Amino acid sequence: MQKVRVVTATANRAFGSAFILPRLPVSSTSWGICGVLGKGLSGTTSVPAHRRLSGKAACCAQSIRHASSDANGPSLRRTPLHDLHVARKGKMVPFAGYSMPVQYEDLSVGDSHRWTRDKASLFDVGHMVQHRLSGPGAGALLERVTPASIASLGQHQSTLACLLHPVTGGIVDDTVITRLGPESFYVVTNAACREKDTAYLKEQIGDFTAAGGQKVEWEILDGWGLVALQGPLSVEVLESVLVDPADVKLKEVYFGQSKFLRIRLLSGEASVPILASRGGYTGEDGFEISLPPETVVSATDSLLRAAGPEKLRLAGLGARDSLRLEAGMCLYGHDLDDSTTPVEAGLSWIVGKDRRVGGGFLGAETILRQLKPVKDGGSGVSRRRVGFIVDGAPAREGAEIVDAEGNVIGKVTSGCPSPTMGKNIAMGYIKSGHHKAGTEVGIVVRGKRRAAKVTKMPFVASKYWKQAAGTSPG
Repeated sequence: MQKVRVVTATANRAFGSAFILPRLPVSSTSWGICGVLGKGLSGTTSVPAHRRLSGKAACCAQSIRHASSDANGPSLRRTPLHDLHVARKGKMVPFAGYSMPVQYEDLSVGDSHRWTRDKASLFDVGHMVQHRLSGPGAGALLERVTPASIASLGQHQSTLACLLHPVTGGIVDDTVITRLGPESFYVVTNAACREKDTAYLKEQIGDFTAAGGQKVEWEILDGWGLVALQGPLSVEVLESVLVDPADVKLKEVYFGQSKFLRIRLLSGEASVPILASRGGYTGEDGFEISLPPETVVSATDSLLRAAGPEKLRLAGLGARDSLRLEAGMCLYGHDLDDSTTPVEAGLSWIVGKDRRVGGGFLGAETILRQLKPVKDGGSGVSRRRVGFIVDGAPAREGAEIVDAEGNVIGKVTSGCPSPTMGKNIAMGYIKSGHHKAGTEVGIVVRGKRRAAKVTKMPFVASKYWKQAAGTSPG
């Protein structure tokens, strides 16, 4: 049986420059805890008026709903920052098997969204699953289960990828993979897919080694924290707590790159080296920062207090959802699922150029044919993920997309009002032939056909710090 080492909150060392982790006892039963992304959000009738989700913000919360009404139930996991959220008056809701903040008392969801676009916000994303894959077979394994060009991925470079099903090429989960060394990779997957991903990786590592693949070590960093610092002031905020800002040189760390750094804690002590990856889920410049258990709370407090509420605020799931939709980013379980391929999802770009020639990844027989249109001897795809601007009421997940004759040609997978644009936006899957930008369609909202237009994504221009751009974000 393939086993996974689970690095728990008893860990006393950080990644370190060589990504050194403590060697802890392995339990064959430590295969993760199921966190299912549901669709029902607990009611807000008991919430004070100034903390309730506005009509517009509530639409954005559709994709973070969960059937349970008890955000503090015994079955829910908690991130290391749970007590901090409660102390700072976060409204906790069940999400992906965790008790998570949807918003905070100081800002409405819409205001928190705009604050992130204008200044900086700190999101707790510690519910995400952090993995370490290492050993001489780690790169080859990742090239087997994803279509990414892992072999050419540079050190401290990251790439978006998808774990794929055999034959069909359906998406098991979307993931970000970072190379930390010749045989060391940091991988982040979705909390809602924890149980499924764990079973999948267990099976794939087993099949890989049984077929003669080299050794792979797999560790889940259980109890570790992950925070996303997002917004145009992110660099200024992070620089304010760095122990060695001149050595780190954040302006030379570009989108998709990462670096180990140390921050000054409230005690005055320097943290152990922590991994900061430039990127995020909002379309803004920022960093996702992985924190070892003993550093999570103190490092988060240091960021918040050093910046002050004039520059940095905590933000919750509500703002995160509307921000990612404006950025045209997918949410697994809604915009992506096991039956959808990267090509259908508009993610063809994650298939590396070398992989399009050599294949060798799960589902390649389907995906490589989909990349070629029928006229060129391929199969193409019958549906595509696109964006929409919707007139009238906002379109929600499941709304039907219809043509001029009323024929159903697709479905909405995510939708909400855009606080930045002042318009209703959505994304969904539409029949090929209707997918070009500017195509006018109808979307059925509450039984009424609403005019909509296919629109390129992102809806709001991204502000990533890229080397080619040559200008400072914000």
